[in-house]
Amino acid sequence: MQKQYGSLTITGSVVAVDPVQAKMSLKLLSGDSLDVGVSKNTWYEVLRNVGDESRDRVPEPDAAEVEKLLGTREAASDGALWDAKRSLFKYIKPGVMVSIRGVGSRNQELFTFSARRIVLMDSQPGFYGWEQTHWWLQQINTLFEQWMDVLFDDKRELTENDFAYFYRTNLDILGGRTSNDIQECATMSRFLYGLCSSYLLTGNDRAFSAAKACSRYMINAFSTLTHDHMFCFWKFGRKRDGKSTKDIISSQNGDDLGSYALYEQIYALAGLTQYYRITQDSTILFYITRTINSFEKFFLDEKREGDPCFTGKGGYFSHIDPVTMRPDAESLGKNRMRKNWNSIGDHIPAYLVNLLLAIDPLPKSNNQDASWAKLLGLCRTILDNCVENILDHFPPEDGSKFVNERFYADWTPDHEWGWQQDRGIVGHNLKISWNLTRCGHYYEYISAGAKLDGDTARQKKYDTLAERCYATARQLGHNMEDVGVDLMRGGIYDALERHPSNGMPTEFAWETTKDFWQQEQAILAYYIMAGLKPGDAESKRFLELARYCSAFWNLYFIDQDNRKIYFRTTESGTPIIQDGYGIQGGHAIAGYHSFELNYLAHLYIRTYVPIENGDETFCLTFHPSCDGCLKTLNVLPDFFRPGDLKILGYKVNGVPRPVSDPHRFQIDISDLQENCEVEVEFLPIRRTNEDTEAQINRERAGIDEINFAR
Repeated sequence: MQKQYGSLTITGSVVAVDPVQAKMSLKLLSGDSLDVGVSKNTWYEVLRNVGDESRDRVPEPDAAEVEKLLGTREAASDGALWDAKRSLFKYIKPGVMVSIRGVGSRNQELFTFSARRIVLMDSQPGFYGWEQTHWWLQQINTLFEQWMDVLFDDKRELTENDFAYFYRTNLDILGGRTSNDIQECATMSRFLYGLCSSYLLTGNDRAFSAAKACSRYMINAFSTLTHDHMFCFWKFGRKRDGKSTKDIISSQNGDDLGSYALYEQIYALAGLTQYYRITQDSTILFYITRTINSFEKFFLDEKREGDPCFTGKGGYFSHIDPVTMRPDAESLGKNRMRKNWNSIGDHIPAYLVNLLLAIDPLPKSNNQDASWAKLLGLCRTILDNCVENILDHFPPEDGSKFVNERFYADWTPDHEWGWQQDRGIVGHNLKISWNLTRCGHYYEYISAGAKLDGDTARQKKYDTLAERCYATARQLGHNMEDVGVDLMRGGIYDALERHPSNGMPTEFAWETTKDFWQQEQAILAYYIMAGLKPGDAESKRFLELARYCSAFWNLYFIDQDNRKIYFRTTESGTPIIQDGYGIQGGHAIAGYHSFELNYLAHLYIRTYVPIENGDETFCLTFHPSCDGCLKTLNVLPDFFRPGDLKILGYKVNGVPRPVSDPHRFQIDISDLQENCEVEVEFLPIRRTNEDTEAQINRERAGIDEINFAR
């Protein structure tokens, strides 16, 4: 092709800058270098957060330095070009990460790239806006307030009636109501997760009020208990039908139509479990445990006498028929006797992590009995089941870089199912990386407890499981770097062929698009893996990947005009809003993944990324119900390893209280009254100092006093 011109977006780190020649050299994630010219029409920005005005605080250069380098503007033959060179000198320094949109021009072998828009990640060289103390707090609070305003106008105190009347699953691109007034249960639960996470990070009373109202409405409007109150199922949704409201029992989504889809039942717990972490509300726990009972009774593939449907090979069937309550019903069609990523892996992030954080160590209660230990044992069993099935069956053994995602009952991979066929989803692979790393951290905690007990067999089992989790997580992280990460612009792609037939490492199933929820998985996966072995080459690469994915998120997925998140963009970050992708509150977007990203990115960055100014702490806010039953509150923010964090202090309604053991993430609430706010401040234990090993040993010495639940 002799002549070719087009818009081009790249993100890279500045290797060299030459203001005199009006150009710079950029190194991309791929390792390639690219020369970039600037022109009279090049402008500069500093990355903005949601709803921000300009954040450009780059200092003006010294006039004498500018004159020495470029001469005076008056003496220049082209004043506008001199201005462009001065701006280049002002904004661009070696080592700075920038994202550039410009014009690429090719004529035979000659290629030039001229920048138009250049965005710096921070006004200070070497810094990244999203790694500053306030970034994710501001983002989650702004997104939360926008969601509340578009749904509930300016209401600050929310009730069940407000959710019954105002809540809608589907909102248009501006936040207005659409003609579809359905309320989907699993989507509402995802929204509840976002409300709770916003409260945990910010302590915003409006978030707590909304979360309390939402949880009550969910239970009263969508839960279905069996006759003996031992099992709970969740209706798909509710929809106005003339003057009344119609309950919709089975799934209305295309892939799951007419079934109880396990992932929808799982996600009904996402918001409730996060709310339980904050409140320890026993009513909420009742519905959580009854829902888990239904997973074990109706979806778990365990050997059952006289019933050949259940193979006993472990894992959970993905769908059951809502009439026969069986996974082998003919009505299920392509979902009959199937297992998939969602029916196995989604247990972990949706509810298991947060429920285990709430009950491990075992709570102290006025009704201390075996039920707490029984629930903990069940949750650990489910976690082990899911993790071991992922480790045993998901990793590819056929030369592909992608995990297997769909299976027959006997774990034979199904590469012919529906739209997926033999395709991999980049975000799912990185979601597995992220959650296996979390589980590895939890298994290190269990191993530490077993060591204190002198249970060497248990210690060895969980040490081995932790190492398997980390090894698989790292391998998938590298695999996705090879085929799924956009090494030119940052961010990750969507659906790719597991076995490319185009002679390339990557073959796109459809287009080169990027979805918001998959960016979340990449950011969290690479940040948490960067904390595994700080300072080594692999962790440094993971940190670099995390930063480039975070840059793409904050650059291109934020809708500044409407203070929300776009669902899908092109590979270069242009929003896609046609074909339903402009819907703000739809089934898939729901205010969940973006809030989860805000919440956990803040925790991981504060914990695993060294802060140069030493301001390393972070806080979470809880609101225990104080119903007279529980005497303790578990406050560990996420699955962290022993020795990652300690409690620096905590306050009750603003009044400081003494910390008896900074390594014990269970605090006494036996004397608290109703409506108490508990603010807990955490301090990371850095693993990158010269005396790292000695420091960790000193910090871990305090762990001997932890009341490990065993």
